[in-house]
Amino acid sequence: MADQVPEVPLVLVSNPYLEKKASIIRQKPILWEGYERASLLTHEQVELIRAIDKKPSHVIQDAMNEKGQTYASLILYLLQNLSRPDTIQYVCLMTDDILSANDDNARYFHETSKEDASFPFAPFLKVLEAEDDFMALEASKVLTILACSAPSPSSVDLSALFNWITKKLTGSINDVVNLVIQELESLLRVNTYRLSVWNTQNAIKELIHRLYLNKSASTPQIQYQIIFCLWLLTFEKDIAAQINEKYDVIPLLVEIAKSAVKEKVIRVSVATLKNLVEKAPAQNLAAMLVAKLLPFTENLSSRKWSDADILEDIDYIKERLQEDFQSLTTFEQYASEVETGKLEWSPPHKSDLFWKENASKLEQHNYQLLRALARLLSTSTSPLVLSIAASDIGYYVKYSSKTGKTILQDIGAKQRIMELMTHEDQEVRYQALLAVQKYMHQAW
Repeated sequence: MADQVPEVPLVLVSNPYLEKKASIIRQKPILWEGYERASLLTHEQVELIRAIDKKPSHVIQDAMNEKGQTYASLILYLLQNLSRPDTIQYVCLMTDDILSANDDNARYFHETSKEDASFPFAPFLKVLEAEDDFMALEASKVLTILACSAPSPSSVDLSALFNWITKKLTGSINDVVNLVIQELESLLRVNTYRLSVWNTQNAIKELIHRLYLNKSASTPQIQYQIIFCLWLLTFEKDIAAQINEKYDVIPLLVEIAKSAVKEKVIRVSVATLKNLVEKAPAQNLAAMLVAKLLPFTENLSSRKWSDADILEDIDYIKERLQEDFQSLTTFEQYASEVETGKLEWSPPHKSDLFWKENASKLEQHNYQLLRALARLLSTSTSPLVLSIAASDIGYYVKYSSKTGKTILQDIGAKQRIMELMTHEDQEVRYQALLAVQKYMHQAW
C-alpha cells in the first residue's frame, strides 16, 4: 500500500442492519402539520421539510443547492426543539440523506457554527445518548460525516463519539460492531483524530480484541477493516512506538498474514508492519525478528502479487530486518525474546558460555530482564515458555551475583520455581527440578 491514505469518498459506511431499520422508519408518517398547529414549527418550516421529505436524491440536492444553509439550520433547530423519538429518528435519517446526496452538503452544516459555536455537532452528540438504538446509530453516522468534513478538525471535541464507539465495540450485535469499525476507518483518515482515538480509554484494546476474535481466515472482511484502522493509526510515530508494547500486535499481524487467503488482508497487514518499521524501528524491529517475520517476508517476496505496492513494502521490511539481524548481538536477540514473552529453545538458553558472559546483564536497569523472566513464570500458561523461563532462572542462579539471587527470592521467583516442580507438564517439572538443583548447588 502506498504511504499516503488513498482518496476515497468522504465516509464509507454501508450497513444492511442500519439500512433495514431505516427502511422501516421511512414508512412511518410524521405529522409535521401537527407541529405547526402546536406552534412548534412555522408554515414555512413545514413547507421546507415537505420539499425534501421522501424525495429522490436529485430533488434533495436541488433543494440544497438553492437553500442549503436554511436546511442545515432547520435540521439543527428540529433536533433542539422536538423530542418525540419517531420524529428525531426521522430527522437523523433526513440528515443522512442530505449528507449522502453530495459530500459538499456538509459545508452547510459547518457554516451553522456562525449561529452557535456548538453547531453542528452538539445536537447530534445529544442524540448519541438516546436509548433508541436507531437514533444513536444514525447520529453516529452523521457525526462521522461531519467530523471527516470539518474545516478545522483540531477544534472539534469528539470524545463523546469516541467513547460511544468504544462501548459499541464491546457489544454482541455484530452488525453494530461492523458499523462502528467502518466509522473508525473513516475517522482515522483524518490524522488529527488518531491520537484522540488512541487516548480514548479502552478504544484500541477493544479494537484489537475484535481482531483476536476474528483472526480466523474465514472472516477476511472484518480482518481487513480492523487492520486498516491499525494501519492508519501507525502513521503517527508516538502510536507506532507504543502499540506493540501495549497490545502485542506484531505476532498477531504476522499470524493473520500467514493464514490469510485474501490478498488485501496480507497487503494491509504488511503495510501496517512497514509503518511500524519506518516510524519506530527501535521499538519494533526486535519484536519482528522474534515473531519470525524475516523468513516470512522471504516467503512473501517469492509470490506473485496483483498489487505492486505490496512487494515494495515486503522488500522494505525484509531489508530492514536483515540489517537489524546482522547487527544484533546474541544477547540482544535473547533480550528480545524475554521482553516479548516469545521464548523458544534458541541456542543461548542452554549455553554455559552465554550465561557465564551475560548473566550479569540481566541485572541492568534495575534488574529489568530478570523481573521480566519472573513475570513470565507467574503469568504464562504456555508449558514451553514456563520450561524455558525456569531453565533460564537456573542458569542465571549458577552464574549470578548474590544480590541477584536475593532479588529473585524477593520477587517470588524461587517460590514459583518450586511450585512448578508439581506442574502437570513433564518438561516444566523437569526444568523446574534442574533449576532447584542449581539453587541448592549455589547454597541458597
